[in-house]
Amino acid sequence: MVDFIGIRRAQELVGELGPAAFIGGLAREIEADYRRWAQFDKSPRHATHSAVGVIELMPASDGRQYAFKYVNGHPKNTAKGLLTVMAFGVLADVQTGYPLLLSEMTLATALRTAATSAVAARWMARRDSRVMALIGNGAQAEFQAVAFHHLQGIRELRLYDTDPAATDKLEDNLARLRLEALAVVRCRCAAEAVRGADIVTTATADKRNAVILTPEMIAPGMHLNAVGGDCPGKTELHADILRRADARVVVEFEPQSRIEGEIQQLPPQFPVTELAEVVAGRRPGRAAEAEVTIFDSVGFALQDFSALRYLYRLHQQRRGTRSRIDLIPDLQDPKDLFSLLAPGTDGRKRPAALADALSV
Repeated sequence: MVDFIGIRRAQELVGELGPAAFIGGLAREIEADYRRWAQFDKSPRHATHSAVGVIELMPASDGRQYAFKYVNGHPKNTAKGLLTVMAFGVLADVQTGYPLLLSEMTLATALRTAATSAVAARWMARRDSRVMALIGNGAQAEFQAVAFHHLQGIRELRLYDTDPAATDKLEDNLARLRLEALAVVRCRCAAEAVRGADIVTTATADKRNAVILTPEMIAPGMHLNAVGGDCPGKTELHADILRRADARVVVEFEPQSRIEGEIQQLPPQFPVTELAEVVAGRRPGRAAEAEVTIFDSVGFALQDFSALRYLYRLHQQRRGTRSRIDLIPDLQDPKDLFSLLAPGTDGRKRPAALADALSV
């Protein structure tokens, strides 16, 4: 039997802690895993692109546990009443290859993306940052708002989206959360939202080389949290922002970011720093107050590994509905798979035999 976390169980686990505390705990898990970066087997995600979107597989392993995530990105899905991004994942034991957990990852991906953004900002943004512009008010926006308000001390949130209904939705959800000491300001354009911001988060969905931020919008000392660009041909920043003499660009996993990140616009020799080097203290996330720092985030499999392990631990520890599914056969004779289909027998281990096997 394999532990299973569906949408309802994920709601239970997040709801029991509250979104802010859940993201905070997940951020600590992600940062701890980045500190042991060298222990992980890492590779760029495998992507299958089509004219309307992408389907990706994202694996990672620390030698003891293995995880993968299946995730899509289809920006036109919302016109059909479907999610732009949907995902599920598996956490497995490396010694046996057996899965430990099958979990939804649609909600978890949004949570881990916000948690990773907060981890990066902790090391890269100015400590006195209190105003954030949030450009792109779709499915990721609330998670980013909660993470930066509770973990980074943001007190003013400036909103803009080309779709006014997305901003309506975001304002309604933030009002329901009753976030204390958070002023929400609706803006008429991206330039207005960015003006006076300490941190700028871009989280747009269009699969194209967009120019959400242009060089004249960027002020010294800003931290840019670019999370919307995540595949070839999809970017949000004008390339000259990255080329600024006072800019520092941090990525999650350089081989993947060269293909999918904002830096796909630049030559391969363009210098970047991996987040793991910053978290480990080997490279600075910010060297001066006036420096412009850019977190070029595309999402990396280590973050999903962290999220699945975090969910698995909470699933075992917390009250509520703990579901398991019979995904893997439990056989009396592990060499006799056909016994599951043979007439007169179901081939399964009897309870005592199963208990003996699990106790070894």
